[in-house]
Formats: sequence, structure tokens, C-alpha cells
Amino acid sequence: MQSFMPLERTLGTVPGSLVRQLSRIDIGRGREELYANQLPELLTELAARARVESITASSALEGVVVSDRGRAAKIIAGSARGLRTRSEQELAGYRGALDYLFTGDWRPLNLGLLLHLHRLLFHETPGHDGAFKSSDNLVVDRSPDGTRTVRFKPVAAAQTEHFTAELIERYNTAVRDGTSHPVLLVGLFVLDLLTIHPFDDGNGRVVRVLTNALLTDAGYGVARYVSLEQLIAESADGYYDSLLASTHGWHTNEHDPWPWLRYFVARLAAAYDRFEQGAASDRSAGTKQDRVREYVLAHAPEFFTIADVRSALPGISDPTIRLSLDSLRTEGRIRSEGTGRGARWRRLVGL
Repeated sequence: MQSFMPLERTLGTVPGSLVRQLSRIDIGRGREELYANQLPELLTELAARARVESITASSALEGVVVSDRGRAAKIIAGSARGLRTRSEQELAGYRGALDYLFTGDWRPLNLGLLLHLHRLLFHETPGHDGAFKSSDNLVVDRSPDGTRTVRFKPVAAAQTEHFTAELIERYNTAVRDGTSHPVLLVGLFVLDLLTIHPFDDGNGRVVRVLTNALLTDAGYGVARYVSLEQLIAESADGYYDSLLASTHGWHTNEHDPWPWLRYFVARLAAAYDRFEQGAASDRSAGTKQDRVREYVLAHAPEFFTIADVRSALPGISDPTIRLSLDSLRTEGRIRSEGTGRGARWRRLVGL
């Protein structure tokens, strides 16, 4: 809650670089509404892909990884029979929390919502029941030799519910007031909630999944189509470094929120850039099969998979990709190596 005390001082002078990025984001927001009307099929495909990336990337940031891709895909789809490991249970949990926020009416933002998200995150994991932390915790770095370095000290367990409730109240008041840019308000809320660290486990995942919902609620729905969690995973060092820089002095209200806000705004701007690229690729000249051919022959690595093509060409379905690959194989331009989900393709260099 410290970043909102008082808000006028915290956000009194927004750096010029952030003003420009916020302007780009607002432009992207307008285009998002346009594409929703003009390219609904593309947005459906982008949303399905972003959902998978968000679940896997946010979990992986906390060391939750299911190495068997086929097994992970079934868990994300909700078709896996039984959950064999703690990682599988927590992967299913993030799926449940994300789907709840994107498919249901989760409002209003209150303590009950945070506890419910935590309950969903661990609904398959024994021993977690959606409760605030019961003992004080520390956020630490662990070195390869086993030594620990304290990154920051969160709010004490006895004060957690009070601090979290006041943060929510101040955030909701600032949103209603409407004098500060909503993206900055979401960024400050994320910073403060992560610093409070209200749970014994799962803080980062609860905050990241809630970030998607708060941005969408503020009118910035790009997180439905581009995974913010994936963008964070791609810049994990910057994520943790900027958080650390902005937590120094937080307890005495002497912290500097701008390192974190610069990172946060930059990730959202990058999401809109990626969204624009995906939409532009769908409107480009040539058939979808032509675009697959061009990518495979001119841009793909020598060895690639269907997943690589899918990632590079949003909006093109797997059947269309396979038709193009079959045609290129018939022409002798590529050949397949292996079968099934793990199959790779090889571009025959020199042809």
C-alpha cells in the first residue's frame, strides 16, 4: 500500500520515456478493439496460444515444470488422467486460476478474490487451502553453494491482512478517481502486493494471473492474446532486478517505484507490439500456405518443428501448416525426421 501513500507524490512527475510508451500502449489499445471486429478468428487462435504460454511460463518462473510436452498439453487442456507430481498439480492450478479470471465475472477486487485465486492455484495440491501466510517470510536468493542472500523482507504475517486490505482500498479509490494512468496504477498495485507477499507460497503466480485481469478490467486486454507471463520469462533478470530496486525503503515509504514501473510499462508495450505483428501477419499478401513456404525456406532454422512454424506465424492453423510441409516434402525441399509430436523437419540446404 506504500506506493499509494500519497499517490500524488509517487506519480507526481512521470518520466518522459514512460509517457511515450504509455502513448504507444493507448494506441495499441485502440487497435485491439479494431482487430476484435475485423479478425475474430485470428484473435481466437492468439488467445488459445497465449493461454498455453501463460500457464507454462508463469509456472516455470517458480520452477514448476512438466518436462513431457504431451503430458503438459493434456494438463493444460484439462484432459489428463490423474496428476502424478507436485509440478503437474500446480500447472493445473494456474490453469484453473487463469481460466476463472478470463471466463467468469471475478469482480470486485477484494480480499476474498485473492484468497480464491490462491485456493484455485493449489486446489490440486494437498495442504494448501487459500489462506494468508501464518508466519513471517523472507524473499531470498540461493547461490549454487547453498548460501542465501535476503532480497527483501515482506510485511509481517500479523499485519498481512490489514496491509492487503488497505492496498486494495487505495487502489480501488485511485481507479475511481481517474486522475492517474490506469497502467501505472496496476503497476503500483503489483509492486505493493509482491512486497507484502501475503502467502506462504504462490505469491508471484497469484499476482501475475491477477495482473492480466486488472489490465483487462482497465481496458487493456492484450494479455488475452499475448502472454505477459511469457514476456516476463524472456526477461526474468530484468523482472527480478527491477522489483528489487523498487522495494528498497518500501517499509518506510522511501522507495523508488520507477525502476519497476519502467519494466512493467515496457513489457506491456512489447505485448502490444507482438500483438500488432501477429495481426499484421494475418493481413499480409499471399495465401497462408505461401507464408508457411516462405518462412520454412527463408527464415526457419535448418531443423524445426510444427510448433516453431506455429509460433512464427500466428493465425495459421496446424492443418494448413501440415499441407504446406507435405507439399515442400513432395518437392524435395524438406524431409521429416521422426514421427508423432516430437517429429522434426529438416530444410535441405542448397535446394
